[in-house]
Amino acid sequence: MKDQELTGRLRDAAEAHRPDRERMLARVERGMAAGRGPVRAVRPARAALPWLRVAGATAAVCGVLAAGTFAVTSAGDDGPAHGRRVAAAPSGPDPSPSPTAATTPPMALGTLRPEDGPLWTGGVVDPHSNAYWAQSNVTLRTTEPLSSLTVELRIALTGGVNSTGSWHSLPEPDFTVSATEDGGYLVYRWTLRAGRTVPAGTHTFAGQYNHAQGERDATGDYVTAHAVRVTGRPAAVGDRFGQDR
Repeated sequence: MKDQELTGRLRDAAEAHRPDRERMLARVERGMAAGRGPVRAVRPARAALPWLRVAGATAAVCGVLAAGTFAVTSAGDDGPAHGRRVAAAPSGPDPSPSPTAATTPPMALGTLRPEDGPLWTGGVVDPHSNAYWAQSNVTLRTTEPLSSLTVELRIALTGGVNSTGSWHSLPEPDFTVSATEDGGYLVYRWTLRAGRTVPAGTHTFAGQYNHAQGERDATGDYVTAHAVRVTGRPAAVGDRFGQDR
């Protein structure tokens, strides 16, 4: 018998075969009744297909929703790699300056006086300054504790003057510090934070800056200090700078 003829007969036999579905169901039910007690109806395989389709559609919808949620979350989150900033609650004492010191205007040049009650101040150019760079030292002496203090060092903007830093001898966390240009001066400002105090004693504040080559004339520079004693009484002092004091 030729291979093609055999193949054709096998195909015809397969197509003509129709399984006895009812007989198969009855056999399954008899087997279940014999081994597991009461017979439960077995749902035909075709009847299960609609449920499978519903379950599959539900799973697909859930998958789409989950993917959408992930996409929205990812789009709104730059992550650490993008340098996103995370806000943090402030900690520690209130960093704002005391209201009295913050609203006190600088003294006019004509009213400068180095001493007022328990407070005294003086300014001098540091002897280690050179032909390109200088440091202006401010000495502040108080015989009583202070609950408020603002010290301003004003450096006239002569040729090439620009800030290179500052420092002070009192604890760093007790003060806010700034360096700005205002009215023809480089202004260093140290302001005591609210809730802090300055103890009685002698304290130093210093501003550093570059300047044009040569000996700089510092007679246009001056310092002012406004304070409130712990007793509540204010004091204000100021002094002009000179090369030799």
